[in-house]
Amino acid sequence: MKQILNFINGTYQPSNRTFPDRSPVTGEIVAQVHEASREQVDAAVRAARAALEGPWGKMTVAERVERLYAVAAGIEKRFDEFLVAECEDTGKPFSLARHVDIPRGAANFRIFADIIKNVPTEFFEMATPDGRGAINYSYRTPVGVVGVICPWNLPLLLMTWKVGPALACGNTVVVKPSEETPQTAALLGEIMNEAGIPPGVYNVVHGFGPDSAGEFVTTHPGVNAITFTGETRTGEIIMKAAAQGARPVSLEMGGKNAAIVFADCDFDAAIEGTMRSVFANCGQVCLGTERVYVERPIFDRFVEALKRGAEGLQLGRPDDPATNMGPLISQEHREKVLSYYRLAVEEGATVVTGGGIPEMPKELAGGSWIQPTIWTGLPDTARVMREEIFGPCCHIAPFDSEEEVIARANDSDYGLAAAVWTTNLSRAHRVAQKLEVGICWVNSWFLRDLRTPFGGAKRSGIGREGGVHSLEFYTELKNICIKL
Repeated sequence: MKQILNFINGTYQPSNRTFPDRSPVTGEIVAQVHEASREQVDAAVRAARAALEGPWGKMTVAERVERLYAVAAGIEKRFDEFLVAECEDTGKPFSLARHVDIPRGAANFRIFADIIKNVPTEFFEMATPDGRGAINYSYRTPVGVVGVICPWNLPLLLMTWKVGPALACGNTVVVKPSEETPQTAALLGEIMNEAGIPPGVYNVVHGFGPDSAGEFVTTHPGVNAITFTGETRTGEIIMKAAAQGARPVSLEMGGKNAAIVFADCDFDAAIEGTMRSVFANCGQVCLGTERVYVERPIFDRFVEALKRGAEGLQLGRPDDPATNMGPLISQEHREKVLSYYRLAVEEGATVVTGGGIPEMPKELAGGSWIQPTIWTGLPDTARVMREEIFGPCCHIAPFDSEEEVIARANDSDYGLAAAVWTTNLSRAHRVAQKLEVGICWVNSWFLRDLRTPFGGAKRSGIGREGGVHSLEFYTELKNICIKL
């Protein structure tokens, strides 16, 4: 049986307790994961502190950049290993991970290496009473040891989205990957060693949340800052833990994202984009669409077209080229999503398609498969319309005016993302600016320039990641005043 070990101070370390890593595709155990003890988490934090004060902290920006380029190259060199590990843990199709997860995992190191070597800081001249003057300039220093708490839906991509800028800025990290998807975070330790990253700079501790590695990392006094992507409830717990010591947090949390489809849209593009935003990664994307508002003149046509698209999705093994939708991450998560499928019917929804568990071949019957599902007919007050489900499902509702749909889209506790489909340029700008979200796509979805700010409003998060905006979290900006 494959063993997934903790990676502490440059070496792989077992522990006394293990837990199974199950395939979402078959339900079979694919590995045993070693759960880090409190003592091992403490050793990881101490190793990170030693590296921060030692070899890593003494490197120049150019030396750090060179090593981060080597990390990116190392991921690309072992691309197929990362691909298999990621898909074994998540069940997602190879076609998706090959084009998104693994390339972005490498790009996150390269892009932040480029940013840190080119980012400017402030400089001001000021007058003084004696006429000699003074100058002020800003200087970036690492925030310190960063605790990185990662989700299971895009394990490598979202972990490196945090580790890349953290290391570029000179920090060291203790990573706690999701217990559902431990493999690629552990594998990255080998790449770090091969790339010449000093021991202690990158550490990985496996486990769960309460009374396990997650809690041990977020409550450890030696962790200077915490960055988290995941559900809002967990983010709130982490924020409370970070209050002890007044430590900064970066939180990218849940969403109940809306798509707004106007009658003047490019219809085929709107269908293609909404198909991806609802069903990509089996709906397990924080940016995914769960509420679709369609202008009334094209409502019936849109519902029928999205229904055909959903029913044409091919569920199957990740390595099958025909597969374009995998399973949910686990049986536990499937039961959560199914509970919303049942709730939608109880609340009076019309089930356009799906709503249950598909029949799969015998060898896949133990997997966490679920049907892509579309509803109509619910009021905006229904729980299914207000609570994040995180599965391959959406509700489609008609609207009659721009003002109406903006108000309905904004009537949410969340504010992560939105998509607007229209060929009217003025309307595109107008609506996008009025939506209470951190990112709004117009005539596209999940089109990401890594230099731009990313994060959510309301209960969807705190802070922004991407480009120089990541540096605002991973560095302390110091003012130095020189009297002339």
